[in-house]
Amino acid sequence: MNKILSNTDKLLNQFLDNSKKMTTEFEIYKVLKSRTYKIGESNVLIRAASEGNRNYFFGINYLTIEEIANLDNPVIAFICGSINRTLLLPAQILFKELKNISHDRNGEYKINIDKNLNLVLKGRGNRLKCSEYINKWELLNNPIQGLIKKSTIEESFHSVLQGRLIEIGNFRGYYTYSPDKSKRFNEKPLSKFVSLKSCPQLEFSDYDLLRKIDVLWFKETGSNLVPEKAFEIELSTGTWSGIGRMCTLTDYSNVSFYVVSNDIKRYNKVIKTFPVFINRFNHIKTDLIGELYNAEKNIRQLRSDIKL
Repeated sequence: MNKILSNTDKLLNQFLDNSKKMTTEFEIYKVLKSRTYKIGESNVLIRAASEGNRNYFFGINYLTIEEIANLDNPVIAFICGSINRTLLLPAQILFKELKNISHDRNGEYKINIDKNLNLVLKGRGNRLKCSEYINKWELLNNPIQGLIKKSTIEESFHSVLQGRLIEIGNFRGYYTYSPDKSKRFNEKPLSKFVSLKSCPQLEFSDYDLLRKIDVLWFKETGSNLVPEKAFEIELSTGTWSGIGRMCTLTDYSNVSFYVVSNDIKRYNKVIKTFPVFINRFNHIKTDLIGELYNAEKNIRQLRSDIKL
């Protein structure tokens, strides 16, 4: 029995079919849980809306927008009622305008595009002119100058997770460190987010291992910085060396260790090779880091809004 497709699903399929005609080297695969695809030279998040009375409405969560904006050559395709009325908008443009777009407490942004395919902003009559991106299919093969990077999806997502963990630590008042200062998160190097420019040297750890851990949180005790939490992000299926690096901190009984990955079976297999320390390690799925980060951002904003 054939499945009856919704109008938005039909528009999505039409977009993918049309992309095959517009890209010289057609390669398409899903890169995130959302409808984000690798197409040509770009990573494309696709959103579709049926014909509206006045405007077209799209709901997109902040985490999804942030993740797509951190990929190479990101584009958000807003299909407005018809494949011939598609706004192919560079994701960084939308990301920069989020402060001017309404959202709820859960971080769901209400993207509103008018009949002229301009982005509706807060305030009466405010619009972001988008006419140059209407049916701009060439973006799939020819990204905007200055946006071309050479990072894999895995590398980009690794940097996103590092950035989120650093920010959570900052929100909570920890001193934060990461060795990958040149990696970028939200268009800034990680060096702009960490509070420690160099890793503290600790008496009971191997400094060469310590300073290579993906993210570290420290607290101040007297005149010393004491490690509190260590994180390693493991997105590959190869050898997980991060657990070994964190083991250099096992003499510090207060430190909690976290492995961030989506492969719980692999985690369980690797952690069994460290039986003495197995109870000190924790596994966290990547999605949960995003949810925690979003919640921490929201509560921080709420506290600021109500001054409490």
